[in-house]
Amino acid sequence: MIDRDLLWRCVAPYGIEADSLLADRLDTYARLLVEWNEKMNLTAITDPVGVTVKHFADSLAAAPLLPEGAFSLIDVGTGAGFPGVPLALYRPDCRLTLLDSLNKRLVFLEAVCKELALPVTLIHARAEEGGRKPELREKFDVATARAVAALPTLCEYCLPFVKKGGRFIALKGPDADREQEAANKAVSLLGGKVVSSITLTLPAQPEPDIEPMERRLLRIDKVRPTPPAYPRPSAKIAKAPL
Repeated sequence: MIDRDLLWRCVAPYGIEADSLLADRLDTYARLLVEWNEKMNLTAITDPVGVTVKHFADSLAAAPLLPEGAFSLIDVGTGAGFPGVPLALYRPDCRLTLLDSLNKRLVFLEAVCKELALPVTLIHARAEEGGRKPELREKFDVATARAVAALPTLCEYCLPFVKKGGRFIALKGPDADREQEAANKAVSLLGGKVVSSITLTLPAQPEPDIEPMERRLLRIDKVRPTPPAYPRPSAKIAKAPL
């Protein structure tokens, strides 16, 4: 289903080389996404080019920010599995956890990961609740999130999961510069430090009939433990973002 040549052209700038096994597994993932989307609302993007660029290439763009060696990753508010599942397919040394507040999405992801033979832990919880659980709090080398919330709120959702010395990778759109400025207080308060902000365009080179989209990748390292008061209950987060 996916356009394999287009995928490799999109991800080549990140040092990701063509791999037939990865392409086969992503193709299976795309097929299941389209099939299940007919039964439940997982994504508005189901056409082959859209899935290839806006889901798979967009997710894999974060691969260069992953640590070397084996690592644990929690994808917060994972939705239909982006970016966590593509990143774990690319990096088989990743111990993947997917967290979402809607159980029906996790049912879909369980079926996907079983079909792909991808080991995974599925957590049904809201991010602000999961971040207070002792078995999840500051237990992960990496947290990722895409299209979940504005960055100040997203940091409160994600940084509590990251252990000291780990990192939070936020996949954002063109407004990330403004969000980053607004999130400086939250990043520091929650024990983080912005290490890099990368601007990229997907696809990197012009493609016929494809409108390029601007993306931002923010890497926030965990330099101190998150204070026990965070994350706050959802009502307080909504009423008074950090």
